[in-house]
Amino acid sequence: MSKDTIAAIASGMTHGGIGVIRVSGNDAIPIVDTVFKAKKSGKKLSNEETYTCHYGYIYDGEEKIDEVIVLLMKAPRSYTAEDTVEIDCHGGILVMRKILDILVKHGARPAEPGEFTKRAFLNGRIDLSQAESVMDVISAQNEFALKSSMNQLNGNLSNEVKELREKILHETAFIEAALDDPEHYDLDGYSEKLQVVVDELLDRMNHLLETSDNGQMLKEGIHTIIVGKPNSGKSSLMNVLLGNDRAIVTDIAGTTRDVLEEHLNLDGIQLNVVDTAGIRSTEDVIEKIGVDRARDYVTRADLILYVVDSSRALDEDDDEIIEMIKDKNVIVILNKTDLDPVISKEDLEMKIDAPIILISAKEQSGLENLKNKIKDLFFHGELSYNDEVYLTNARHKSAFINSVESLKLVKQSIEDLVPEDFYTVDLLNAYEQLGLVIGESVTDDLVDKIFHEFCMGK
Repeated sequence: MSKDTIAAIASGMTHGGIGVIRVSGNDAIPIVDTVFKAKKSGKKLSNEETYTCHYGYIYDGEEKIDEVIVLLMKAPRSYTAEDTVEIDCHGGILVMRKILDILVKHGARPAEPGEFTKRAFLNGRIDLSQAESVMDVISAQNEFALKSSMNQLNGNLSNEVKELREKILHETAFIEAALDDPEHYDLDGYSEKLQVVVDELLDRMNHLLETSDNGQMLKEGIHTIIVGKPNSGKSSLMNVLLGNDRAIVTDIAGTTRDVLEEHLNLDGIQLNVVDTAGIRSTEDVIEKIGVDRARDYVTRADLILYVVDSSRALDEDDDEIIEMIKDKNVIVILNKTDLDPVISKEDLEMKIDAPIILISAKEQSGLENLKNKIKDLFFHGELSYNDEVYLTNARHKSAFINSVESLKLVKQSIEDLVPEDFYTVDLLNAYEQLGLVIGESVTDDLVDKIFHEFCMGK
């Protein structure tokens, strides 16, 4: 790890009431001391207690640059576990840049993206899963994602991984001890005991994997596609859900010719909603492109809202749509219930095995039932957040999958009556894979890649 003293604008490069410049490293306090003059003459930050604030001015030589408050946090009780100084100045881009340039001139260097959090990880203040959750907290777009990220930052996932690793390591150590000292450690009947432990580990890890899709959707949102024939009310539904006229609505079939994407917060659940062109056979070149895009989006959807006009009979276009979506998570929306119906709920039940909701987008009726069905489909109707551990990171999920596969090999070895010394190879691999989650066994390249995705100043 570089021992340079680093500095960056932590409040973002935008105008605001207050700007924050963060400095961290062995020389953070001396460097700020050279440019900061306290209102009370003669005060030196190096002589002050940690967790104190100091009012004064930043100078460039004899030129006063800005009026500031300086926050002093001495190692190891700081974000990076190093001496850290934060300068609260006025939030203008020019003045923040000027102060950063002065700090660099006096010995700091500009921080790389994520370098403050990287130092917190390398100095042992947080593990890698907690470090990754920092950016999840910053980028959270809904209440569920925020609480899940805070849970991870507080160590919920770390604690679960450490418990699992501890159990694996205990069994590995016992086997190794028994092989080295058979007089004091007896392996008779041990295979049966190990199988119980492995089954328990697999149950806990498989539960996390089974809920990982929910965790990913909590974090990133449910990729939701609205499909249907032209003029079935897809765009009207999108507008009602969003609460504004985002999509153009007319009585002319085929008005929507491209995809429209918007984000919707549904009682704390993020929906990434895409309105697509009406699916039908068409000779119109532009409309055909839109229809092809709609078909492509269907293949990547987490949730499909299939909108059917209850005042028009089903036809071959509906048959094509139903065939396309039959193996997906689908909610059928029987729209325009304010008009004389031609299609009943029973008619649709004969065509597709999916929940059917009756609504009128025009009169905004039935929408609460639709929202509840979405919650039921993905979160079993549980609106309140619980403290369950979720895997919200694809890297973590991959490590858990690999660890599970290694434990399955241990179980197979037990069933095949393989000698105990063979168990340790797969047990250790399971242990190492889980170590990737919390950063116990990661390469420098992976660490660099993770932190380069962070924002500047964090």
